[in-house]
Order: sequence, then C-alpha cells, then structure tokens
Amino acid sequence: MALKITVSSSDPLQFSADALAIGVAEGVRRTGLLRDLLKLLGGTANKAIKRGEFTGKKGQTCDIATGGALKAGRVILVGLGDLDAVTLADVRLAAATAARLASSGNCTTLAVAISEPNEGLEAAVAQGAVFGAYRFERFKSADQVGKFPLGKVSLLTVKKVNADLRAVVTDAQRFAEAVCIARDLVNTPPNELYPESLANIAKELAKEHKAAGLSCSVLGPKQLKDKGMVLLDAVGRGSERGPRFIHMKYRPPKSNKKLKRLVFVGKGVTFDSGGLCIKPGPGMDEMKGDMGGAANIVALMAAVAIAQPEAEIHGLIAAAENMPDGNAYRPGDVFGSYLGKTVEIINTDAEGRLVLADALAYGLELEPDFMLDNATLTGACVVALGPTVSGYFTNRDGLADQLAAAAKTAGEAMWRLPLVEELREKLKSDTADLKHMGDRWGGAITAGLFLREFVGNVPWIHVDVAGPSMADKAYGIYTKGGTGHGVLTFLELIYLLIAADGEDAS
Repeated sequence: MALKITVSSSDPLQFSADALAIGVAEGVRRTGLLRDLLKLLGGTANKAIKRGEFTGKKGQTCDIATGGALKAGRVILVGLGDLDAVTLADVRLAAATAARLASSGNCTTLAVAISEPNEGLEAAVAQGAVFGAYRFERFKSADQVGKFPLGKVSLLTVKKVNADLRAVVTDAQRFAEAVCIARDLVNTPPNELYPESLANIAKELAKEHKAAGLSCSVLGPKQLKDKGMVLLDAVGRGSERGPRFIHMKYRPPKSNKKLKRLVFVGKGVTFDSGGLCIKPGPGMDEMKGDMGGAANIVALMAAVAIAQPEAEIHGLIAAAENMPDGNAYRPGDVFGSYLGKTVEIINTDAEGRLVLADALAYGLELEPDFMLDNATLTGACVVALGPTVSGYFTNRDGLADQLAAAAKTAGEAMWRLPLVEELREKLKSDTADLKHMGDRWGGAITAGLFLREFVGNVPWIHVDVAGPSMADKAYGIYTKGGTGHGVLTFLELIYLLIAADGEDAS
C-alpha cells in the first residue's frame, strides 16, 4: 500500500492519529510543545521519561500511551541529539525511527510535529517517514502481510501551508520512494531478478521518466561480446542467464548549454555462487544482494530524473550471474578486457572487479568529468569498517573531501581508505598484464588498485558498500534487508560536483 503523506498547520495536541511523533533535542525537555504535552499527560509522561532515561540523545525513543488525554493514542518522543548540532539528516533519522515504531506497533496513521520553521524540515520528515515505513511484502501471501500497515503520515508544521510547500513534500516523498527502488531490487529473490530482468526494470524506469530526460539502452550477450566486453562475458559464462550491460542516461530536457558529464557505475552480479571457487553454503542466500551497487545506480537515476540537476549523468551497470558450469571461467584463465589490458584470473569469487573493469573502460569513452563506481566488492572492507560503514578510495584528494561532505549531509557512514602504492606489486602477473587480485592482506585496497587500472586519469571514486548494502536488522533510516545505502550521498555529491569550478577535484 502506498504511503499517503499530507501537510497541515493543525495543532499537534488536538490532532487525531494513532500516534504523534515529537522530536526532542538533548536536554530540552520542558519548553514549547513538549512542555504543553507534559502538562496534558501529567505524571504518566514524566514517569515514562524517567524510567526510559530519555534525554533526547540521538536515536533515543520514549513511547507513551496518552490514555485519552490527547486525540492521538500514543506519543513517540524521538531524540535529535545536541540542539546546536541538529542537521536535516538527524531530522530524517528521527522521522524514520518514529515511522518504524509506529508501523511495528500496528499504527495506521502517524502525525509528526514540526515545531520549528527551519528550511527543509518538512522534506526531511517526509523522506524519513517513507524510509521508516518501508516494507517488502511482494512475495507474501495475503494472510502473511501485515494487517495494519502505516498508511498515512501527517506533517504538522508551523509554516503556512500552500501549494509550494505541498509540492516540496510531494517531491521529497517521490525522491525517497526512488531510493527505495534500491531496497526492492536487493530484496528481490534471484529467480526473479537476473541480468535480463534487471535490464527490463531499468528500461521501464527510463520509459516512465522519459519526459524528464531519462533514457536507457541495453547490450545483450552477443552485443557485449562483439563490443569486446570480455571480462563481463567471462563472469557470465557459467549461467544459463546471459549477462547484460545497461546504460542509463539523464540530460535535462530543456538545457542547451554544455553540462558537466558525470558517470556512476554499479556492480550488478544478481547472484554470486562464487563460480568454480564456490562459496560455502552458510550465507550464500545473501548473495542475491551482490547487485547492491547496481541497485543503487538504478535508484540514483530515478532520483536524478525527479531532482533534475543541471548535469549530464550516466548510470552504467554490468550485470551477470556468477555460476559454476562446464563453460564457467577458471582460475588461471587469461582474458582481454574492454580497455585492452589482459587479466589473469586468480579466484572466480572475485568477479565484481572484473565486471566493473569493463564498465569503467566503457565509461572512459564517454569522456566524463568524473566517474564513481560502487559495489558490494570485498569482505575485507567489512572486516576493516564493520557492517554499517562504506569504504571509499579515490585518485583525487579534493574528491575525497567532497564525498565526505556529501556523506555527512546525507547522514550515511563512509570512510576513506588509502590506495597503498606498495600493494600494487600484488597485482603483477607472470602471464598477463595484471592479476585481478592479490592475497588476503589489504584485500579492499588491492581491489581498488585493480579498478584504478581502468579509469585512466579521470577523477574517480570507488565506494565499497559490501557492509551496509544489506542489514540484518533495522537501524538508522534503514529497515532489515536492502538499504539503498549510498544513493543519498551520491545525489548530494552530484550537486557538489556541479557547483565546483573544476579545481576541487585536483
């Protein structure tokens, strides 16, 4: 069921809903709306706050039954953190937390009080509500679907409600729903999502947003082989479902000026068995999510079509299934690549960097001002940074600063890792131009060094989303399963790159 989001200037304490959510900054407990709420609820609320040791710390919650004292059945207090440091990302997080609690508590309606007239609060709350209310129930029988889904969220603002504000909220909801496309794709089982079906989804999305300047072309198995995408072809050889190369393109439909050309690349391994170097059984079911990077690109391009930035943006996806078969590629094989470099295969379970290499080389032909690839690439990155943080590498220090700023604004955890030049020795091959992996030490770094071989001198960032692309439990703005981690950051980065004068990426 689609979430309905409305905006109103109604009094939160007089508004009828299953739940009322109020954001509370750390240490601020007896002013404004909260003071009036505590007066109405009396000792019950104060006891609940004390027992829960609720102080307004970021992420804290306190759930209070109103007992008929309000038109709302319950009040959800959500911590915003330090009053002087609250960001729109914190507001988005608080709204997602409230929506998730309301949804899990069988609330079908939620009101969110926005007691400050700050710019952007309504949009952040609308986005957070979509993220928190998200459920993936496409494959559940009717009797297994939640009987009381959160269906309506009312934003109660102190601003004057007019057509412009309603449009802001509508666009924010559409954008958040675009991000959730990545969640849907990662959560879809691999018998339903494979290279061809992923390509069809991208084409349908482009058709839907054609008027906004979005288009899509697809190379099938024979076409990409004829084009010379040897590495992508090699990875897909072991599957009956052949690989696809997907090229999504956005250009503002009414722009005639020369625009910056930005290329975003995603790894689309729709299922990764490990190939002939087959993975152990435990955890292999999660390998349906090995196309998390591609899912992010599809979602990003949908979001771009809605946001309409003044740039030419390309989304490239190399999609394949990595399966064991009599025709599968082997350790010891040597293949050419779209760039022309020859590559010795060491382990068929390190397939992601191979498909990305051909996609990045294709991206070079577009003569971009910037390229970024993102992929669920290495377990080594998860070992280094844990399951909630993405690692990123770049060949430009200025770009590292821009990505860090974009991630901070988006509220997504990312950390720069170094391209240690000494580890380049691990990629030297006796039989080819390079090996596609080294030993286990510094595995995320050598993967980044391998990819760097295919980007020339173009300003480039590689983002390893192996940890946060899927979550084993809900946290932050994410629900369990596919997260879409990275999409918010990439959109923020687009705006920073557009605004930059070209020197920041040096």
